Amino acid sequence: MTATLRICSLLPSATEIVFALGLGERLVGVTHECDHPPEAARLPAVTASTLGHERRDSREIHRHIAGALHGGSSISTSTPG
Repeated sequence: MTATLRICSLLPSATEIVFALGLGERLVGVTHECDHPPEAARLPAVTASTLGHERRDSREIHRHIAGALHGGSSISTSTPG
């Protein structure tokens, strides 16, 4: 019996490469940022942003990311599941 390769992408660019290679049907999970091609947005997200969902300007986003990186914390978390 041969196991079917399953792929979980942790980078939006890697998700695009998987689809470009014709392997999209093997993709089982993506990051919260993966939205291209449109089929990727329908897959389960295995990460979530620590920034929150409210609208923020670029300065607020920069402060959050810089603070997280300087403090040694992550800018994303894994999702339960």
